Amino acid sequence: MNKILIIGIVASGKTTLAKRLSKTLGIPWFELDCIVHHQIENERYKRTQEEQIAVINNIDSRGSWIFEGTDRESYRCLFDMADTIIFLDTPLWKRKLRIFIRFLKQKLGIEKSHYKPDIKMLKMMYKWTRDFERSRISFEERLQLYNNKLIRLTDNRDDNI
Repeated sequence: MNKILIIGIVASGKTTLAKRLSKTLGIPWFELDCIVHHQIENERYKRTQEEQIAVINNIDSRGSWIFEGTDRESYRCLFDMADTIIFLDTPLWKRKLRIFIRFLKQKLGIEKSHYKPDIKMLKMMYKWTRDFERSRISFEERLQLYNNKLIRLTDNRDDNI
């Protein structure tokens, strides 16, 4: 495992798993949200699909990596580039609970975020979760193309990696 893609929906535990694998394997990890939404000084802007792919290709040219994020068309190239794909398929009830707990922690300043943790963002996270569940069948069909390098986990603490 030198090039690992961790994919899952909001609050599935992608970042926690990526950090743990990065530390264990000594491989740098990258949040795909930070590649899509680039932060410069006090401004955050969305990169074009071409810019995102250029950043990904630059990271890929350096060797081993762990990318983690949700499923976006703009970086589906990673499915081919990765030698291991981990689909973190955490139960829906747990993701919904984590979204709310994360929101509270961010509002209280206990947890940092790259975005403004307001009610609008909270609603968007639940909407993205609903949208994912509605389109799950097409996502699962795309994943089938990569069964030879796919690991499916229902918990980010799973030690079957």
